[in-house]
Amino acid sequence: MQIRELIDTAPVPGGEPLRLFRRGDEYIIAIGGNELMSSRVSGSEAALAVMSCDRLRSAAQAHLLIGGYGMGFTLRAALAVLGPGANVTVAELVPAIIDWARGPMAALAAGCLDDPRVDLVMGDVAAVIAEGRGRYDAILLDVDNGPDGLVRAQNDRLYSSVGLAAAKAALRPGGLLAIWSAAPDARFARRLAGAGFRVEEVGVRARAGGKGARHIIWFAHRD
Repeated sequence: MQIRELIDTAPVPGGEPLRLFRRGDEYIIAIGGNELMSSRVSGSEAALAVMSCDRLRSAAQAHLLIGGYGMGFTLRAALAVLGPGANVTVAELVPAIIDWARGPMAALAAGCLDDPRVDLVMGDVAAVIAEGRGRYDAILLDVDNGPDGLVRAQNDRLYSSVGLAAAKAALRPGGLLAIWSAAPDARFARRLAGAGFRVEEVGVRARAGGKGARHIIWFAHRD
């Protein structure tokens, strides 16, 4: 049986610390007794990027905002399908997440943070959204555990009516807000529709190949 080894601990503003573990060739980021993400499970995070880009009018020169780097699955999947003229802004709140991507998980990151199309912003994605009126073709949010926050209470504002209005204002006409969640949330789906979006709710499997737990992605279209 492989032992789970603690590699590092990182503070989270307004929340419990994150812990990075290694178990064999697998990396795990956890909070308390909950695993937030694992390097073995990337299907739904990659689907967030691929399915979002499929819904854009043009991915060749699109400007995406990704909220939460995590383990980089969404960023790498986006870069793989976007054109050379595209731009991806990544907002990450916790500096250690990027340190881990450039350090113990450098092989997993595969240089994605050094792609010339990527602009890394260290800070709260809510602030980046608030400053970006009409700037983005798509905003991809994989922050916390979805609308039902786990890491920090302040993340709930992203999914509030005020947060959704800010996201809508930051999108260009025809833009897309895509939100990952570990579980369904009927109240949040109604809130999205109430914010004036056309909403698709899609179930995706956690693992590639249609395996693993069922996660949810909401695709909210701005007309």
